[in-house]
Amino acid sequence: MEATILKLKEQIISALNLEDITPNDIDNNAPLFGEGLGLDSIDALEITLILEKEYGIRFANPAEAKPVFYSIATLAEYVCKNKK
Repeated sequence: MEATILKLKEQIISALNLEDITPNDIDNNAPLFGEGLGLDSIDALEITLILEKEYGIRFANPAEAKPVFYSIATLAEYVCKNKK
C-alpha cells in the first residue's frame, strides 16, 4: 500500500501542477479538500481521470466517491481493493 500511496501522490502533484509540493509534503491522512490540501471540484475531476486511466476505476454514482476522496490513505486503500 505504501507504493500505491507514493504513486498516487506523484500522480496528483503532476496532474494538478502542484508546484513547490513534494510527496512528503502531503499527509496521508489529511483531507484532500477544504482545510487539508485545499483541492476543489475541478481537482476532483482530475483525480477521477487518474483513477479511470491508471487503475480502471469508475464511479457510477458520484456520491460513493466522496468518502474515497477524503485523503490519500482512503484513495490508496480503495485503489488497492478495486484496481483492474
